Amino acid sequence: METPAPRPGSVPAEAQAAARPARATTTRYISWVALALMTTSSVASLRPSPTMAVYGLACIFLYLIPALVFLLPTSLVSAELASGWSGGVYNWVSEGISKPAGFLAVWCQFAMTIFYYPSLLGFVASTLAYVFNPDLAASGVWTALVIMVCYWTGVWVSSRGTSGVAGLASGGLIIGTLIPGALLVILGMAFLGQGNESAAPMSADHLLPAWAGLASLVLIVNNFLSYSGMEMNAVHVGSLRNPAKEFPRAIFMSMGLVLVIFILPALAISWIVPAEQLSLTAGIMQAFDAIFAEFGSQWLTPIIGIMLVMASLGGMLTWLAGPSRGLLLISRKEGYLPPFLQRLNKHGVQQNILVTQGVVTTVIAMAYAFIPDVSSAYWIFSVITTQVYLIMYLLMFVAAVKLRRKHPDHPRGYRAPMLVGLCGIGFAASLAALLIGFIPPSQFESGNAGIYVAVVAGGALGLGLLVPYLFYRARKPSWKTVDEGAEEVTA
Repeated sequence: METPAPRPGSVPAEAQAAARPARATTTRYISWVALALMTTSSVASLRPSPTMAVYGLACIFLYLIPALVFLLPTSLVSAELASGWSGGVYNWVSEGISKPAGFLAVWCQFAMTIFYYPSLLGFVASTLAYVFNPDLAASGVWTALVIMVCYWTGVWVSSRGTSGVAGLASGGLIIGTLIPGALLVILGMAFLGQGNESAAPMSADHLLPAWAGLASLVLIVNNFLSYSGMEMNAVHVGSLRNPAKEFPRAIFMSMGLVLVIFILPALAISWIVPAEQLSLTAGIMQAFDAIFAEFGSQWLTPIIGIMLVMASLGGMLTWLAGPSRGLLLISRKEGYLPPFLQRLNKHGVQQNILVTQGVVTTVIAMAYAFIPDVSSAYWIFSVITTQVYLIMYLLMFVAAVKLRRKHPDHPRGYRAPMLVGLCGIGFAASLAALLIGFIPPSQFESGNAGIYVAVVAGGALGLGLLVPYLFYRARKPSWKTVDEGAEEVTA
């Protein structure tokens, strides 16, 4: 999701599960503990840790609030939708609101990846720099080159229909999250245990972030993206023996695990690296480099960097095929995209969509070369990614309420408690986060606020609303390229 994000590995599994026709076979159940671990692996990541480490002890508050007002409503609401309507977010929103709204929802689920890849690969570039030369972490040219090389290599691999790529993401939880995260926390505690002073104050009066006006609220926006992608995991609710009791248990267990994985490494970084020296992209490697130097083991820094890079690249490969595949299937049936973008290569892969997306990704990557501060570019792309994805969640919450009212007796394997209230909280939090994202954060006070707003608005509203509107207005009956019933729509 480091997507998800959305999160890596969850999209292909959801698409495959939704696409399978119903069969009269014995249901293979999974335990709620297994579902909790699956959810944790698709959401938890170390990538956002440097962003929150800047705020020291206050990162607990900054992670906890979005978990309560966004992660919890999203999880429970999407579970009801998945247990009652197959086909993913497109079918949910189409049935609840309208087909154009359904197209907008699945478009946003796809379009967020256009800015997600540059931010993810920006993290890869900064991490990889510590394998060769740490000074490269602040180089925009280096970052742009790594983004372009990694993305186009991923397109080449994906376009060949390579099987088993999704398995890379499952190993990423251990290789690139749990082992480095646990090592960082343990060494951080040893660092403090030796009598070293924490770089960030750990007293109770620092539990809440310092208030710097509305700009302070922008911090929470980035954490919404950290928790996004739960609608992908909701497809597994039908695999529980007793969804009504077991799914909430799985969600609360995964929430606890995710919070631990998010919060403890962020705290460990704040103990080691002073906030004013922390890079939003290379902060993890800064902390590892500093802590290894403290214990005379700096030779381990490149090894940790390679582990983080491998996990991130594995996640990127699994995401390349997922959202674009869902958009392709819907467009072939409904005619939302021109035939050029619907063509498949000899391996049955939507190569034209991936290449077109790659051209846009390349242009975005060049921004790293021209924006003086790599951390600023990383933050801007993260905010745009979050805002585009939040449009989809707004539609999902509205659709859930409408479906409950229009089809109260429709069979559902799981019924979310107080659904209207959950949707109200989730909708309000998502809308607030979307609007707050246009406010420059406190770190950008010295920059040009007008340029910041223009870039974020152009990216989020242009890509999230204008582009799908133009595609919808330009659609033609001849753009439908699949026979009715030939392939079930999934997204």
